[in-house]
Amino acid sequence: MPTPRVVAVCRDATHRFSKVPTASITLVAGLGVLGDAHAGTLVQHRSRVRRDPNQPNLRQVHLLHSEIFDEAWAMGYELRPGDLGENILTADLDLHALPTGTLLDLGGPVVRLTGLRNPCAQINAFRPGLLKVVLSRMDGTPTDEPAPSTASPQCPSAPVIRKAGVMAVVERGGDVMQDQPITVTLPDTTRTPLAPV
Repeated sequence: MPTPRVVAVCRDATHRFSKVPTASITLVAGLGVLGDAHAGTLVQHRSRVRRDPNQPNLRQVHLLHSEIFDEAWAMGYELRPGDLGENILTADLDLHALPTGTLLDLGGPVVRLTGLRNPCAQINAFRPGLLKVVLSRMDGTPTDEPAPSTASPQCPSAPVIRKAGVMAVVERGGDVMQDQPITVTLPDTTRTPLAPV
């Protein structure tokens, strides 16, 4: 079984859909990715800031599994690192199967998983029809219908499968770069499945 690893790292100082690949990123405990628009102790995503700017930032780091690129390719879409707004692209790790609170040691820096990224209509604005790659019905059938907003009470229980990555907060800072190994530590307590944040 291959060792989970970092495939690519990305950041962007402005609020855009995609992020720019770079040689390394610096994680700062309690803050996020240094120089990234989504770094901060309080929520930085614009839609969430409009609702309540005083919410804690549970979306400091966006991790995405590189295997989704193969699924996209099979459906006629070519994706590159950073295209879906991820900070860290991983390989050989089923991120979506991990429970809330899982710690990922990224070769020194450590992040704690807080929840799922909820795919939204911005994905189709980036590439028409791409939403069906990262969102499907419970039977596995791809769908272009956006998942309920995270502000909606239906969001956590909506009968869809979200494959747009996971969100995390930084527990221990440091530099992350391509090919660093990833070590998984599951929570000692009850294992709660990831829900949209």
